[in-house]
Amino acid sequence: MEKLLQLYQQWNGNNPKDVEQLPGAGSNRTYYRLTSQEGVSVIGVIGTSRDENHAFIGLSQHFTHLRLPVPEVLIATDDELRYIQRDLGTQSLYDAIEGGRRAGGRYNKKESDLLVNTIRMLPEMQIRGARGLQWDICYPQPEFDETSVLFDLNYFKYCFLKATDLEFHELKLEANFRLFAKDLLAEKMEAFLYRDFQARNVMIDAHGNPFFIDFQGGRKGPVYYDLASFLWQASARYPDRLRRKLVLEYYNALSQLTEVPSKRHFTHRLALFVLFRTLQVLGAYGFRGYFERKKYFLDSIPQAMQNLRILLTRPDLFPYPYLVDVLKRLTALPQFKAEDEQIRERTDGLPTTDNDVVKAHPADGKSSFSKYDGKGPLVVRVFSFSFKKGIPEDESGNGGGYVFDCRSTHNPGRYEPYKKLTGLDEPVIRFLEDDGEILTFLDSVYRLADHHVRRFMQRGFTSLMFSFGCTGGQHRSVYCAQHLAEYINTKFGVEVRICHREQDTSSLLPAAMKR
Repeated sequence: MEKLLQLYQQWNGNNPKDVEQLPGAGSNRTYYRLTSQEGVSVIGVIGTSRDENHAFIGLSQHFTHLRLPVPEVLIATDDELRYIQRDLGTQSLYDAIEGGRRAGGRYNKKESDLLVNTIRMLPEMQIRGARGLQWDICYPQPEFDETSVLFDLNYFKYCFLKATDLEFHELKLEANFRLFAKDLLAEKMEAFLYRDFQARNVMIDAHGNPFFIDFQGGRKGPVYYDLASFLWQASARYPDRLRRKLVLEYYNALSQLTEVPSKRHFTHRLALFVLFRTLQVLGAYGFRGYFERKKYFLDSIPQAMQNLRILLTRPDLFPYPYLVDVLKRLTALPQFKAEDEQIRERTDGLPTTDNDVVKAHPADGKSSFSKYDGKGPLVVRVFSFSFKKGIPEDESGNGGGYVFDCRSTHNPGRYEPYKKLTGLDEPVIRFLEDDGEILTFLDSVYRLADHHVRRFMQRGFTSLMFSFGCTGGQHRSVYCAQHLAEYINTKFGVEVRICHREQDTSSLLPAAMKR
């Protein structure tokens, strides 16, 4: 500690007024918040691994030079065991989205926006961050290779799979592991693989901007790894719809920096890394839980197993029959029985070709004929309104489409704190989602919308209208209209126009760009 204070004095010219040790972060480094006489704080770090510290300092200097959002290293000792970096504050992304996590994966708009901003910035770190980077500073190795893949797969085998007493043929499993490793490494990429990209390693500044920390384990590798690591983190419980949205946001941001494969190819590659990351995480949970008996990791196993169970509903994505067979038998073990008795999500959150117009099937025949067939593209209009002021008019001449009555659900407008708010405001959103009636109501709406939008896209129709009415057109109808609009735009990629009639507001969700 004395040497760290000497380093601070060398940098600042004075001793710090306050020194506060920060909670441990699971690494071998110790962090201190050092505050000057003027109230300006920095972070002092004491590490035990020269190589690890050398990697962090070198990477930080490289990223800072490229103006990427990382903590700048201000000064370091000659042996690099101690250094001082800028203070990014006290709020991590993990803390900022705690409300949605506690609500079982129901993230509000503010939390979703933080996730979107973060995932959009990831390609900047991966692609721009790799430019001119001297890979030999990376620790413990400069590149994601077959050795590291097989190490993690065997880590899963020995620390998790064997601990369950499930019978399996080691040679057959090893053969599938090697095929799996070959596929993971099939595409060489000159990108920076963060390695530990998770919500705890993202800090949020006072303006809501993300800054990335703890990247010292990074190396050259494929971009898919970090995306899988972040979005399929077991404890995050990102809902399928939000996860799809974040994948699309990432894909679009990546396409601005480098040439990207088709969405279908990207999806298939991503699925491989989701499976790999899931097995890797289970290996870590097995070691820290079964062998070190740490409760947090034992408690995390059921959700990780649920992620695996959902992944295995898409066996077509994984051409490793023996591995898939072992994993299916693993998820069926009594100790890993799903908490919800049945899997509520039947998809894995991976993007599909739902964003693309599906060609009409010949079996549709003449029965599907209409003067609107083949015109396209589809534009969906979604309204909220008050029944007291009448149902919105349909200017397209198609008759108005669906009209849903939200008045059967709990009305936040009855309570004083919500009277001046709308269904777009966080307190109202929390009220409606915690009550739960609105979610059940929308589930039925989504099922109807799925079929209708898909068929209209198949047939090349140009217009579809949904309207939600409630007593005042302020709370329930606004919430439902906004959520259906975002759902349709994210899932199908079509243009959606939103009008909250009684609030006199409108917005447009543009169609996804085709590639």
